[in-house]
Amino acid sequence: MATVVVFGGGGFLGRRLVDRLSAESVTVRVAVRHPEPARIALRSLGFDRVTVVYADVRDQGSVAAAIAGADAVVDAVSAYVEKGGVTFEAVHVRGAENVAREAVAAGVARFVLVSGIGADRYSSSPYIRSRGRGEVMVQQAFPSATIVRPGAMFGPGDALFATLAELARLLPVLPLIGGGTRLQPVFVEDVAEAIASILADPGTVGQTYELAGPRVYTLRELVNMTLQLMGKRRLLVAVPFAVAEIQARLFEFLPNPPLTTGQVDLLKVDNVASKTLPGFQDLKIRPKTVEEVLPTYIGPVH
Repeated sequence: MATVVVFGGGGFLGRRLVDRLSAESVTVRVAVRHPEPARIALRSLGFDRVTVVYADVRDQGSVAAAIAGADAVVDAVSAYVEKGGVTFEAVHVRGAENVAREAVAAGVARFVLVSGIGADRYSSSPYIRSRGRGEVMVQQAFPSATIVRPGAMFGPGDALFATLAELARLLPVLPLIGGGTRLQPVFVEDVAEAIASILADPGTVGQTYELAGPRVYTLRELVNMTLQLMGKRRLLVAVPFAVAEIQARLFEFLPNPPLTTGQVDLLKVDNVASKTLPGFQDLKIRPKTVEEVLPTYIGPVH
């Protein structure tokens, strides 16, 4: 792949993928709604060969302009909060379809959609349902598309452990939503490596990959692990989902909500690989465990 366009290339996963691809001498075009902040952030990371362009997946014209001349496209755009015209339906369904259709029109050879484990077009959750419907729309528009379903991604700056650590610093008591929910967290760098590998391997065309970490944990276990690394003791108080949903709706009025309704929905069901789809082992990648990575960015608080 000589030129790859990464929609959402300024995001948590997108930045890592851009890093991975540019290290392999691939020309990367980052397509984002806010180019200048992304340009500054990527430049600070030393990504001089990367071009940043404006594109909104809801706008067909900007998508077509961003894709022109590309060999491959990755749609890594996600929305966890619905605000204004940025809805789950607009981004994950219609937006993903827009990108897939324009990729076909431009003669792009490869298309990768980043979805999520548990994506289900029949789910009662608007977020999970939009992920599932987005997959269907992309497969209809671009039949040879590859779907990637990561588990809960972690790494420096994540929305999982970094949020838990921040709450532990601020609060004497930690709310626990769905403490028994099982998760299979995956290191964000491993997901980026997997996508880069998929783009380089014609044998991955048309496949759906579940990218989950090597171990399954309950949310309570992950909270306790975070507290142990921080050297903190906190009382954990179970919060019913109904209460958590109300809290999340209020938090969503904040610029950077610590909890969203989409995240609450994800905590209602186990977020683990089905084991019926290919994964890291098929890409010859050994994913890192939480225990290997977490101590590198969560440590004692003095």
